[in-house]
Amino acid sequence: MPKTKLTNLIGGSQIKLLERLCNAVAVSGDEGEVRKIVLEQVKPHADEVKVDALGDVLVTKRGTGENRLRVMISAHMDEVGFMITQDEGDGIYRFDTVGGIDLRQMAGKPVWIGREHIAGVIGAKPIHLTDAQERQNTITLDTLRMDVGPEGGKVKVGDRAAFATTFSRVGISLFAKALDDRLGVTTLIELVKNSPPNIDLLAVFSVQEEIGSRGARVSAFAFDPDLAFALDSTPARDLPAWDDTPNEAYNSRLDAGPAIYVADAGTLSDPRLVRHVVEIAESLGIPYQLRQPGGGGTDAGAIHRQRAGIPSLSISVPGRYHHTAVSVVRLSDWQNTAALVHASLSRLTPELLANPR
Repeated sequence: MPKTKLTNLIGGSQIKLLERLCNAVAVSGDEGEVRKIVLEQVKPHADEVKVDALGDVLVTKRGTGENRLRVMISAHMDEVGFMITQDEGDGIYRFDTVGGIDLRQMAGKPVWIGREHIAGVIGAKPIHLTDAQERQNTITLDTLRMDVGPEGGKVKVGDRAAFATTFSRVGISLFAKALDDRLGVTTLIELVKNSPPNIDLLAVFSVQEEIGSRGARVSAFAFDPDLAFALDSTPARDLPAWDDTPNEAYNSRLDAGPAIYVADAGTLSDPRLVRHVVEIAESLGIPYQLRQPGGGGTDAGAIHRQRAGIPSLSISVPGRYHHTAVSVVRLSDWQNTAALVHASLSRLTPELLANPR
């Protein structure tokens, strides 16, 4: 197998790009703000760029070697959020969730609404105005409203809204909304700019992942690749248990490197790709972890079932508190994930798929 030079794709300029992407609003079905940044970044480096009917950005970067594999890499542009469903007057709006959001996380959170980022807040009855029975009940969506005050005339039914959380870096940690999956988007942009010559890179910046990986499904059908990777961020359930006993229930941990999927709710990862990526990590001394099999899923769940079947694998940056107003990741985990993906692509050969699963 050819030698690989370890490439660190993530530095100061990539962190600034991640900040731009995280501060953008791109709730599922309205990903235009992120798509604009992606197109700006990839067009000077790509051989072909297309935007399909759903809004996916499909990028082709051809290699120069012989017998090149066609490798699709997907990262989703969308984030969880909200949709305005009814105008109740006086700047008060009913809304619904888009993607999986815990209702317990919502009351009192500031939001940005629509493409103009109109400021609002998710309102609930103050606790001192509730009775004993209400305090015992779980909060429900129909008791919440978005309040934008006198700017309400600019808000329309169908507008998307997202948590109004700005990106910040605190030492070794990054805090932002939508790190799931703007981390993957930023990494994929850098892979387009630094694509290994031994493959044809088929980069997909997908839409509507949070509501069923719809963009990845049609993109995989269109590209018909030899194999695929999904780049994402996975929940790190690594906090201590409340009773101070060890927490044995986790999917991944911060500070332990990229999380390589063996299985999730939607995919049994191709074992040849798992072995390949683990071998690369160990040979180059890149820390990694095997994400514990269980629930959740990525674009790989849709990709691997297209055409006659596409060998697929997910690799994620571990992060805490996903699908809330703010998530946290470690910069080193992101850097190691990008380095491992680039190194794994650099050593792909057609012989890998000739091996038995």
